[in-house]
Amino acid sequence: MVAFAILIFLFLGSVEGFSMKSQPCTYDLSRMCKPALAPAALSTLSFLLGAVTSVVSGFLGMKIATYANARTTLEARKGVGKAFITAFRSGAVMGFLLAANGLLVLYIAINVFKLYYGDDWGGLFEAITGYGLGGSSMALFGRVGGGIYTKAADVGADLVGKVERNIPEDDPRNPAVIADNVGDNVGDIAGMGSDLFGSYAESSCAALVVASISSFGMNHELTPMLYPLIISSVGIIVCLITTLFATDFFEIKAVDEIEPSLKRQLIISTVLMTIGIGVVSWIALPPSFTIYNFGDQKLVKNWQLFLCVAVGLWAGLIIGFVTEYYTSNAYSPVQDVADSCRTGAATNVIFGLALGYKSCIIPIFAIAISIFVSFSFAAMYGIAVAALGMLSTIATGLAIDAYGPISDNAGGIAEMAGMSHRIRERTDALDAAGNTTAAIGKGFAIGSAALVSLALFGAFVSRAAISTVDVLTPKVFIGLLVGAMLPYWFSAMTMKSVGSAALKMVEEVRRQFNTIPGLMEGTSKPDYATCVKISTDASIKEMIPPGALVMLTPLIVGIFFGVETLSGVLAGSLVSGVQIAISASNTGGAWDNAKKYIEAAASDHARALGPKGSDPHKAAVIGDTIGDPLKDTSGPSLNILIKLMAVESLVFAPFFATHGGLLFKIF
Repeated sequence: MVAFAILIFLFLGSVEGFSMKSQPCTYDLSRMCKPALAPAALSTLSFLLGAVTSVVSGFLGMKIATYANARTTLEARKGVGKAFITAFRSGAVMGFLLAANGLLVLYIAINVFKLYYGDDWGGLFEAITGYGLGGSSMALFGRVGGGIYTKAADVGADLVGKVERNIPEDDPRNPAVIADNVGDNVGDIAGMGSDLFGSYAESSCAALVVASISSFGMNHELTPMLYPLIISSVGIIVCLITTLFATDFFEIKAVDEIEPSLKRQLIISTVLMTIGIGVVSWIALPPSFTIYNFGDQKLVKNWQLFLCVAVGLWAGLIIGFVTEYYTSNAYSPVQDVADSCRTGAATNVIFGLALGYKSCIIPIFAIAISIFVSFSFAAMYGIAVAALGMLSTIATGLAIDAYGPISDNAGGIAEMAGMSHRIRERTDALDAAGNTTAAIGKGFAIGSAALVSLALFGAFVSRAAISTVDVLTPKVFIGLLVGAMLPYWFSAMTMKSVGSAALKMVEEVRRQFNTIPGLMEGTSKPDYATCVKISTDASIKEMIPPGALVMLTPLIVGIFFGVETLSGVLAGSLVSGVQIAISASNTGGAWDNAKKYIEAAASDHARALGPKGSDPHKAAVIGDTIGDPLKDTSGPSLNILIKLMAVESLVFAPFFATHGGLLFKIF
């Protein structure tokens, strides 16, 4: 954080040679604005604010989750309904904490900066963009580091424990079991939380930057200017009402009511939110206004802006349900994958990959339609508020997402504490529902990342004073090609990191089983600490190269090749990153649930595939192990790659516009 903060200050300060003199404003050259050193210092400050908020959110989320998991296990003694309420409420605490924290810090920052900037709103909101960069850069480390940590432990524990030694999952005899349970919190709670917080901070920043050079900013109308923040605050109230439906209005009695109840959450929050947005758009926005659109002002009505937000909101719901259809074992896609395990692991892998590729189709159409609708109504501002619409129900989305790892841990605690078989069945039922909702959460994160990065791309293009990005110019086209390659390079790094860390873990677990006497009999304890250390060291060491790739690419491209090539790189990475992210997440989720489908033996078809330990089950475990790094490391980290490169380009845009493109200047 410190190193990058210094970098931001030096780069942005050098735009006008660190001068303290007032400058003509970027968009209105007749007026004088604050000196160039001001945005440099304040962007650095807002970067640090965003980073600290992101870290604190992740830390508090993990704290809540580790309090909640043991309590969920204890509540499971009284019945599945009580356990569900505990797990869900603790997830909700984290969701609200994140949504409210993000909003509060951003609002305070805007008001404090306004004391200095006064009427210069263009400069004010340009300095605020650092907030989004800070949120996302920490999310990158949370997601990549967390993903490597959790999957190294998971793959190691599964391969030796289940496949070689035939002991059940979360068995205390397995040396990697503690690392595995800790890992769920690191990746799925800290990582997911900071990821969605980053999306949220960035889409707010993108919307504010575009609004500040539209009529809201020109005429200094504060209420419509802060419309993006109003959307989010309505979202918090809506999600509060929605949570009551899961915990207070409808009591959960049986196991099969869990998943429908979680899915109801999404639908209820979306419907209520649509009404809420309609009301605030009518109150907060003037009947018509103009929005900056690449050099000219576009006339927009308030109902058009309402439709932009609504289309993002409903696209999010569609992506969520499509993801669920492809990854839940209640539907045919996963059952087909499970069925293919009869002929071994190879067919399982083939079917799983095909499912992942196929699952891209509908989400991409949903994203495409929402981009088209929102852009034709309100240009780039429309896309930014569509992203905010998708993220407006973030509190509910995070609640059902954090619910997953909490109930997963609850099951682990029940197994390790040797509690009765009945309790383990209840926690397993909670966990199975949590798996699907985690997949829905990832779908949301990817969909919103696509919209957010497009909005940031628009803000970057406006800020770097490019009027059009022409694909046919060689400068832009080479950027497109290289940009489309970056997600593959990034995935290669993260997958390999998981593989090499898992290798160390497997060797350590095998060593302990072979050398510690009485370990299999349960008379002596394994050395858990070594396994935790392997995971921790691996994740900290291995997240540096992928992190550097993402953080340095925009800087190198911007400085040496200039803003046109950089705009190509951003477009390319967005287009290819979204596809890989969706297919990787869904493939991994499907393999995981195909294994769970065979293990649960709930239908005749599942029972025919055999008990735990049969050949089809072993094939399913192999598929699940391959899918682990896909769905929890490379898939989810890609959406940060897409967003982070865009927001970083936006923050450094003034520098690239004045000093960038060195290579093309030489020739």
